[in-house]
Amino acid sequence: MGGIHGRGLPKTLSVILGGGRGTRLFPLTKERAKPAVPVAGKYRLIDVPISNCLNSGLNKIYVITQFQSESLHRHVQGTYRFDRFGEGFVELLAAQQTNERSDWYQGTADAVRANLVHLQDRPSDEMLILSGDQLYRMDYQELLANHRKHEADISIAVLPVAAKDVEALGIMKVDSSGRVVDFKEKPDATRRQGMETDSALFAEFGIEAPGRPYLASMGIYVFNTEVLIKQLTEKPYVDFGKHLFPAVIHTHRVQAFLFDDYWEDIGTVKSFHVANLELARMPSRFSFSADEGPIFTRPRMLPPAIAARLAMTDSIVGEGCRIGDLVMENSVLGNRSVVGTNVRLIRTLVMGADGFESDHDRAQNLIEGIPDMGIGDNVTIEDAIVDKDARIGADSVLRPPPGGDRDGEFYAVRDGVLCIFKGATVPCGTRIGV
Repeated sequence: MGGIHGRGLPKTLSVILGGGRGTRLFPLTKERAKPAVPVAGKYRLIDVPISNCLNSGLNKIYVITQFQSESLHRHVQGTYRFDRFGEGFVELLAAQQTNERSDWYQGTADAVRANLVHLQDRPSDEMLILSGDQLYRMDYQELLANHRKHEADISIAVLPVAAKDVEALGIMKVDSSGRVVDFKEKPDATRRQGMETDSALFAEFGIEAPGRPYLASMGIYVFNTEVLIKQLTEKPYVDFGKHLFPAVIHTHRVQAFLFDDYWEDIGTVKSFHVANLELARMPSRFSFSADEGPIFTRPRMLPPAIAARLAMTDSIVGEGCRIGDLVMENSVLGNRSVVGTNVRLIRTLVMGADGFESDHDRAQNLIEGIPDMGIGDNVTIEDAIVDKDARIGADSVLRPPPGGDRDGEFYAVRDGVLCIFKGATVPCGTRIGV
């Protein structure tokens, strides 16, 4: 395949956006960036786009970060290390004040603009722009091949969606060649009229999408580097979806790349909770261990999980867990979780712990009158997320209370899901939602 300047295959640079404040994912983002949120017992969301890049043969990767990025930086730096004699890298670009600007990134396009000086240090023909908080598997080489085949200036990966999903996404209309001719960000019922895609066009692309007539942006883009630099330096675009795409479709070739497989945008506590529970089911709609594209994460020297008695249905148990007597129903138990006797987890994600407590630590807990880290005896937890390093006292029942969202001393309720804060102490005998 020829390159765009007659120099063989184009050079592609991958840029992963570390996300904004993540307010809709609070309290999981209370102390961490969205891409650093643990998922499926042992991974973090950032592992997904980085792994997709590596599995696609793309090993020149920048991660742009801003809010509460310390744990994200620690994870990336401790996980993705390449041979110093090779060309691959995963480099972090943290938000910083400069002589030219002293404010935070205002949107996706603004975040890339602020880092152009660094991105241009690595010569490239194309830039692949990715989100750091989505769950999916994609061979980006197919996207890049489609981009080059159509000699596009910009390509957008798109997914067929139903009308109920339109107001949360960027929606586009394409012609018979897949060229984008209209783009509307999060349109309401009136603005999305006429944006439906004809079923015959779906058939031409080999996709069956009954009941899903709209094409939604997945937040995955390819730009010819020269086009991206020119647009960001000459125009004050803040966001790709809201500002840049609606403008450039009239002056540049913007190509859609149709994708119809599992994709989840982790935007809310509910979507995050549901995604984790789906991962725990057999068969799962998404697997972290698929042969064609495994998801990588930080290697840990942890012992196997051990249990005196464990009954589990559609559940995941991470490494290094110590279990007394546990019944799990569609739940996830993260690395280093410690569980007592007569415990029930129902539709619950327990993120685990960052370390084990020693005998000395447990003796000190007894003196201070606080529960050990983990889940004590005679505990039932339903429809919940228990963040890392939490202490759940014995004889407790934890369920989402009725009445909508609320905040408590050591918990919050969002979207009908009870969230126990990171490092929280839940006293023995606590009753929530009972």
